[in-house]
Amino acid sequence: MALTVTPLDPTDLPALDAAYRIEVAAQAVDEPDLPPPCRRRFAALLRHPMPGIDARWLVARLDGIPVGWLRLYLHTLENTENASVELVVDPAYRRRGIGRELHQHGVRLLREHGGKRLVGSTVAALPGEEDRVFPGAAFAVAAGAKPALADMRRRLDVTALDRDRLAALVSGARAVATGYRTVRWGDHTPEEYVGDVARLQGRLLLDAPMGELDWEPEQVDAQRLRDLERALDARGVRRYHTGAVHEASGRLVGLTQLSLEASSTGHAWQEITLVDPGHRGHRLGLLCKAENLVHTLAHEPALRTIDTWNALANTHMVAINEQLGFRPAAGSVDWQLTI
Repeated sequence: MALTVTPLDPTDLPALDAAYRIEVAAQAVDEPDLPPPCRRRFAALLRHPMPGIDARWLVARLDGIPVGWLRLYLHTLENTENASVELVVDPAYRRRGIGRELHQHGVRLLREHGGKRLVGSTVAALPGEEDRVFPGAAFAVAAGAKPALADMRRRLDVTALDRDRLAALVSGARAVATGYRTVRWGDHTPEEYVGDVARLQGRLLLDAPMGELDWEPEQVDAQRLRDLERALDARGVRRYHTGAVHEASGRLVGLTQLSLEASSTGHAWQEITLVDPGHRGHRLGLLCKAENLVHTLAHEPALRTIDTWNALANTHMVAINEQLGFRPAAGSVDWQLTI
């Protein structure tokens, strides 16, 4: 049986469709509680990468049939020695050396571009599930990668959400956040807040626990923020934002985001939440997240579940999410391989 690995041509729709079917099949096995991946977003990851990303995609074929793929994100602005990697093999063809062959091609490609590290994530055990076998984690260990950061995916069951308790959380946070007001927007940041949002997003990797990952903070400016928004627009992602404005200075000092993919009305992702260090201690994180949840539910009446990831070490944000009703759904590990 002949196994080949070749670049994916973004104009080759049959190959792109096959890669998407592999993604759907793999997620149904590895994370069955998540909704099927969005087809529009899947294609846009290659055609419309985020700013600072050079996306490379390799497809493995067994006797001409697509059976797996590897997506490599080469970083061009910061972290130029790093590459983010996703490797997926059709569950019907696993344990045949396909993942190993894709991995070897990815390592060669990284070396050709002067890179030194691969970073990727896999599903992992929740407490009490230590006996479960997770193929992705076993593969990462076999490839020589080291666990660098422990995460957890938590889920909010919107159908069971106590709306009165949510209103009380908003009211309590507002009472503490004297001297601040909240503002809301959709997909695109209002021009008056672009500089502040860029500054806050640039702090993300300074403030979030990074474990053993060798990762530099991003240098975010207004142009990069607008480029990021254009990439999300191309993917059809709907976004809901709430920010906290310091009334004395007029600066936006807190921010959170919820997003829904183009194919979804019932599922959302709780994305980043950031508060400027000089304005912490006023419950701005809780205020922004709780108000944004209320705002999103008013515009997305079919929403049923929301998922989010947090590093286990990020105890402050985990506590906020648990107040809102998020509960553990799956473990996750970020792996780092130095080549």
